[in-house]
Amino acid sequence: MDYSVIVPVYNRPDEIDELLQSLTKQTYKNFEVLIIEDGSELKCDHIVEKYSDSLNIRYYFKKNSGQGFSRNFGFEKANGEYFIVFDSDCLIPPHYFESVNRALLFHGYDAWGGPDRAHPSFTPIQKAISYSMTSFFTTGGIRGRKNHIGKFHPRSFNMGISREVFEKTGGYKITRMGEDIEFSLRIIENGFKTGLINEAYVYHKRRTDFKQFYRQLHFFGRARINIKRFYPDELKLVHLLPVFFVIGLPIFLFLTIVTQGFLSKLILLYPVYATMLFLDAFNTEKNLKISLLGVVAGFIQLTAYGMGFLKELSEDYKKST
Repeated sequence: MDYSVIVPVYNRPDEIDELLQSLTKQTYKNFEVLIIEDGSELKCDHIVEKYSDSLNIRYYFKKNSGQGFSRNFGFEKANGEYFIVFDSDCLIPPHYFESVNRALLFHGYDAWGGPDRAHPSFTPIQKAISYSMTSFFTTGGIRGRKNHIGKFHPRSFNMGISREVFEKTGGYKITRMGEDIEFSLRIIENGFKTGLINEAYVYHKRRTDFKQFYRQLHFFGRARINIKRFYPDELKLVHLLPVFFVIGLPIFLFLTIVTQGFLSKLILLYPVYATMLFLDAFNTEKNLKISLLGVVAGFIQLTAYGMGFLKELSEDYKKST
């Protein structure tokens, strides 16, 4: 099978270098790579040139339009039978294409996704963030180790589609704020078969410090409300849990001060949750420092997502009044 790898990039030449280096080590070679420079000031054309002899690679520079529409641009230029989208901050293990090829032959997926993992070279904070983003106690493990309840919804950090999917759906309809969720929902609506390929994982670097991580998850929270604007029924109770996490703290603190008995003890839910996170992180990572940082990452994740959710929800309220 022929694959086209589409990577939008914005001001991240160093990440592209590491990603392309990992692609040179693939055991399955029948793929091309399209780097879509989305109006960057820090261009990566000189990085791409380094790999012109070792990869079937093309570079395009375009006006900034966001990652969704940059991926569409790549789809239109691609020659492959299947299109694979990676974020620029991913490292791809050597067996990736072999695993995808096997799964497509066996299952006949039209669209798929794979998990993300922490590379051994990642910093303790990166590993803690990776744990938080894949843990059952924060995301239900959906992004990391198990399938979606119901039909699988691929995410664009590690996502593949057939050419037919693109031609029928037209690709991304929004360019930011949950563009991959909207696209996945539309793929399923059109009757295409989706699936998680467990062995087609990537090493997702994500953010390198907690401040960047907070900003990223705040944006994710806002994106969930943006998806509601297109698909109102897709806003589930589980998406409200970070909101309950955020608003519960001041409420429980107040109850602790003004009441006695059971209500005054609700604040203990937070240290209990922190303990559960720590024990799970230690069981997963086998490292005390990463486990402690994993608790911090988990609290940041829920707080940032909840705050972003509430911010975007308030914008909807202002527009309706």
